[in-house]
Amino acid sequence: MRKSVLAALGAATIAVAVPAVANHHAATEALATALADDRRDDDRARDQYRNPAETLAFFGVKPGMTVVDYMPAGGWYTRVLVPYLGAEGNYIGINPDPAISPNPGFRDYASKLGANFAAQVDGWSLEGAPHAVYYSNEIEEDMHGTVDRVLIFREMHNIHRNGLMHTELTRLRDLLKDDGMLGIVQHRAKQWQAGDMVDGSRGYMRQQDVIGLVEAHGFELVGTSEVNANPKDTADWQRGVWEMPPVWGTKNPATKELGESDRMTLLFRKR
Repeated sequence: MRKSVLAALGAATIAVAVPAVANHHAATEALATALADDRRDDDRARDQYRNPAETLAFFGVKPGMTVVDYMPAGGWYTRVLVPYLGAEGNYIGINPDPAISPNPGFRDYASKLGANFAAQVDGWSLEGAPHAVYYSNEIEEDMHGTVDRVLIFREMHNIHRNGLMHTELTRLRDLLKDDGMLGIVQHRAKQWQAGDMVDGSRGYMRQQDVIGLVEAHGFELVGTSEVNANPKDTADWQRGVWEMPPVWGTKNPATKELGESDRMTLLFRKR
């Protein structure tokens, strides 16, 4: 595990000075330690599909940063980020304001996210960065301009299909420092697919649509990565991305051996 993490991060970073080399090695060691932690034993099977070392390297996440994890759900990335960011860092989980969405089903779902997360987090015995979870409407004014990175893992379809795009991207942008960045991993539709396949209702969105929507909310695209790509995913499942592992993949013989969904990985800078 440690060797593969160091190799992944080494490929994503160019050292230009001795202090930078030292900081780089410290960061790679910290991430290797976080990923190898015994508390991740149940999570580790997903590493081959979610590529956390390569993904966080591409997003430029480092120990000591203040990082927002949008809709942390079951905490898969929480259990990586909190120990990795360390005592000098801050982990902030932010959930959408349930009152904003016109979808009553999503309002009910979102209203439970914070309590569900809080009920689990103590059992994880996390050590590292201070951590807190907020609804967007709880964000204090003094938090604006304090965040180094905002990360959205596989939630852009929920933001889009539930009418949250403008409100949430605007709020997340306000939290970022002037040089802050937004990292997105999202299930990827084929660029030629019809509108009802790419509107988020099936979990998939077109990469060019996500880029356009994010840039329209005060960001500029810095780069893209294929680290989370999976060409085996045809992205045309009748029930959407949920037919792929880890949700229904074990029940659907057609997707069981395909791995998780094909995913875009995008990095934006606050404009």
